[in-house]
Amino acid sequence: WLKFCVQLPRLLPFNYRAAMGRKKFLNQTDMKVAVIGDEDTVTGFVLAGVGQRDGQGSTNFLIVDSKTKRKEVEDKFLEFQQSRDIGVILINQTVAEEIRHLLTEHTARGIVVPTVLEIPSKDKPYDPNADQVMQRVKVFFGGNIDTSDW
Repeated sequence: WLKFCVQLPRLLPFNYRAAMGRKKFLNQTDMKVAVIGDEDTVTGFVLAGVGQRDGQGSTNFLIVDSKTKRKEVEDKFLEFQQSRDIGVILINQTVAEEIRHLLTEHTARGIVVPTVLEIPSKDKPYDPNADQVMQRVKVFFGGNIDTSDW
């Protein structure tokens, strides 16, 4: 086994030792995923390793419940939108309905990063007609996508 491990770098098709010190991506290496949603959704993503807290106590997630004010959700979304290290914002569709005006403005301005993806919650079924990404896909395919059985 030891002989195999010693010979392994010579068997590989590229210089493995030289590649080990390089970064995979040259730009936007530290892009994060932000999550806005109900407790179960956010907890799942945090347990999967998405959640982070910086030195000032700021997080890249927001748990929205019945006590959360709409202004808090709007402020957190705008914070994520303006952050240079957020690449994707995942938001429960039920929460997205509360701040639909901000999502529409985000889409209308043509902002690509961060990308906003609406995800279903366990309380309400997914509605592809309310999802702006699905609306773009429909336009791309000429509006001929049947979403009635989703």
